[in-house]
Amino acid sequence: MNRFEIIDEYGCDFDYSFLNKIIKYTLKMEKVKKSICSIVFINDEFMHELNLKYRGIDRTTDVLSFAFEDNNNICYNIRQLGEIFVSIPKMKEQAREYGHSEKRELAFLVVHGLLHLLGYDHTLGIEEEKEMFKKQELVLDEFEETKRS
Repeated sequence: MNRFEIIDEYGCDFDYSFLNKIIKYTLKMEKVKKSICSIVFINDEFMHELNLKYRGIDRTTDVLSFAFEDNNNICYNIRQLGEIFVSIPKMKEQAREYGHSEKRELAFLVVHGLLHLLGYDHTLGIEEEKEMFKKQELVLDEFEETKRS
């Protein structure tokens, strides 16, 4: 069974429980069983620090994924996928900018981060980007809360 934890370090004033079914669906779609991961909601300042420390980029960003599986020699009974950090202020800003709901933007960022933990990397080229973004849309279109309006 897959286990994940959502840690709200930001202090969200909205219900994000809908993410449970989206995360479960994504893991099922990717045929992932017996895994653990964490999703952490943070502010822009902490995201800026993480982005600078681990990527050398001196600004905030929307989502960062830290994969624990950096090789193909997985020899554990339970896959420890890693951690996803989501900037809630950046998510809210992007939802307004893109003209869709905060639920859709939050779900997009979590699915995006989760796919990164599973080895997808849109920075490797156009084909990889198309594959990753297609999978994200498949997940988001599956649920009323996150379908495009």
